[in-house]
Amino acid sequence: MTENSLRRLWKEDKAALGAWLSIPDSFSAEVMARAGYDWLCIDMQHGLVDYQRAVPMLQAISTTRTAPVVRVPWNDPAIIMKVLDAGAQAVIVPLINTRADTELAVSACRYPPRGIRSYGPTRAGLGGGYFERAEESVCCIPMIETASALENLDDILSVPGVDAIYVGPMDLSLSLGLEPKPDREGDAVYSEALGHILEACRRHGVAAGIHAGSRMAAKRVADGFRFVLVSSDVDLLARNAAQELRAAREAASSPVRD
Repeated sequence: MTENSLRRLWKEDKAALGAWLSIPDSFSAEVMARAGYDWLCIDMQHGLVDYQRAVPMLQAISTTRTAPVVRVPWNDPAIIMKVLDAGAQAVIVPLINTRADTELAVSACRYPPRGIRSYGPTRAGLGGGYFERAEESVCCIPMIETASALENLDDILSVPGVDAIYVGPMDLSLSLGLEPKPDREGDAVYSEALGHILEACRRHGVAAGIHAGSRMAAKRVADGFRFVLVSSDVDLLARNAAQELRAAREAASSPVRD
């Protein structure tokens, strides 16, 4: 069973830098994994990925040392258990609002007596030793992205088995009555919410994560976030495709000098 590098980095108080995978393709996942990210998250919530596509993507990521993460579509024990059995080392669970929500997510990630996870690591168990190391390898990561989650933050973070949280800036902004933007740097209400989350995570010994992007990643690490998104497959493809085309058109329209 491959070591989950996320736990090692967090134990050393180092930031794990990762990327989002929304394209349902194993080859693009492999390309991203070979770029050297600490983690890659297969997005089954808003990405175009279903379970059948997620499995070969997990296989592709496992050819590298990058930690395979899955954001499940909902706080549903059935799909949480299934992606863990397929080889996910961490599960991001969206729209967690209460302690009860958190306990349900954690229990799906842990075998009895700590949880309700059914034993059957069909792919994850290849190579042996999975059960003995599952407790130390699998990470449960609730998303903090609503005003209700902020109000219940201490209850959420105090649930045994929560390894990290992940801030969704868009939904958090909406929940605070703000326009959804990936970065609200300078907005007092949003900045206060992030500060509250960071302080609570420090108190409870839980790693704080956030959707950041390359422009804000360094600042978020300096703020104290230790699970930071740098880029995504869709953004990299769209942005670089546009840049390459623009450069080619500018070059083609320039006068040729003898």
